[in-house]
Amino acid sequence: MKVKKNVGKVDQIVRYFLAVVFLVLTFQVSYWFFIGAVVMMMTAYFSFCGLYKLFGINTCKIDYSKVEDEDLE
Repeated sequence: MKVKKNVGKVDQIVRYFLAVVFLVLTFQVSYWFFIGAVVMMMTAYFSFCGLYKLFGINTCKIDYSKVEDEDLE
């Protein structure tokens, strides 16, 4: 089973940028920012956000209703 992407390219770039910012804040302010850095990095890398799925948000341009099941495997 393949997870459908719901994070678009621009959103992905913003998440990578925020991951770097949170990583810097980890060393300057508090180690708790490391959790945010990891979350941002993972959601950007996998192009999937659980909160987006929960709220029905999709910034990805791929329309999965037009893609056949064989293409997803």
